Amino acid sequence: MTTIAFIGTGIMGKPMAENLQKAGYQLNLSESRTRAPASLVEGGAKAYPSNREAVNDADFIIVMVPNTPDVEDVLFGEDGIEPVLDATKTVIDMSSISPIETQSFAARVNESGAAYLDAPVSGGEVGAINATLTIMVGGEEATFEKALPLFGAMGQNINLVGDNGAGQVCKVANQIIVALNIEAVSEALVFASKAGADPARIRNALLGGFANSKVLEVHGERMVKGTFDPGFRIRLHQKDLNLALTGAETLGVSLPNTKSAQELFSLCAEQGGEDWDHSALIKAIESLSNHNIRGE
Repeated sequence: MTTIAFIGTGIMGKPMAENLQKAGYQLNLSESRTRAPASLVEGGAKAYPSNREAVNDADFIIVMVPNTPDVEDVLFGEDGIEPVLDATKTVIDMSSISPIETQSFAARVNESGAAYLDAPVSGGEVGAINATLTIMVGGEEATFEKALPLFGAMGQNINLVGDNGAGQVCKVANQIIVALNIEAVSEALVFASKAGADPARIRNALLGGFANSKVLEVHGERMVKGTFDPGFRIRLHQKDLNLALTGAETLGVSLPNTKSAQELFSLCAEQGGEDWDHSALIKAIESLSNHNIRGE
């Protein structure tokens, strides 16, 4: 039986691990960061007090943690897994982190003999639960093919997009598009409401036209109803847009609308909304417009 060490069983990681377990994989869980979820242990997963112990007999190591320093710590920190890596193991980082740092991490892991894939995901908690995630993978094709059955247990739209780092570049591009879509839907609904139209009816009408999008469908409904429980938290989208803006500065690329979206997320954060769902960006537009589409 293939054994997977899964490090990071949070909002996204836990349902991803559950789907791997349902697919018949043996899971090793590290309790270095948090306690292993009881449901996974009851389902047969083994809990270990440290990352290294969890990884020791694993074929694959999946890392799903919040940010670049967290991945670095898992790989190379005090309880880092680097000393127990060898040619029998494949590291798959499914976090959303810096593409530049990813290339450095991959090179260092490869020096141990282990293979490395960066495989960030899109689809949010719902996609993680339903195993419908989009998975964007960077790495060697042979390693990708080897890991494809694992990806198939967690997602549906699975693509190898290039060498190490390309998966993270793809995820940053994804987050730019999503943020700008949220901003566009927010502006449209605030405009419609301030003009005297019913934003719920406007949204329904737009769902049948060229302006339709997944953001209008899912987040537009959240905006109309005012249901901003995460989902995907504003502070995490801020982190991703910061990766985009930092990368753009390095590359000499102009991202004016990405910068605008980041400023609106920051306005939400200033209102105590770091942990609101990112669809709550509309609250920043409402605040600037002195108009609430829900009449609150």
